[in-house]
Amino acid sequence: MRTVRDESGRRHLLVKRSSDSSLVRDPRTGEERYVENDRLDAAGGESPLETSARRISPPVRRILTAVPNDRSIGLLVEFYDRGPLPARSLVSAYDLCESDLHGLLAEFRAAGLIEERTVAGERGYGLTDTAQDGLASLVGDAEQ
Repeated sequence: MRTVRDESGRRHLLVKRSSDSSLVRDPRTGEERYVENDRLDAAGGESPLETSARRISPPVRRILTAVPNDRSIGLLVEFYDRGPLPARSLVSAYDLCESDLHGLLAEFRAAGLIEERTVAGERGYGLTDTAQDGLASLVGDAEQ
């Protein structure tokens, strides 16, 4: 399997190629269709697995690549459920030592999932729009 582009520039997965046409799969929908070979070009530089990953929304992919374990996803879910939280209360509220908590917060900030906020006059953290959108998809509650 490899990644190809159609004449509009959209990427597809090449499933099967014959002399006249190719069966391609849209990575966003999973839909397969035949396209004439002269309407396709090789899309170098992207693996077919990266193309397949496009089926997952960018916000969800960002979360999936940033969270190493259940505790870290749990921290993001807490921000999702509770909203922005003061930094001081995070250490006492959860079963993370201060260095682990600060490490996770730094990783989430670097991934663009949380940002510094002022909460009740104190320094705190809250989810970015990207994290909010991704978590809404993951928890199955698109209205929060």
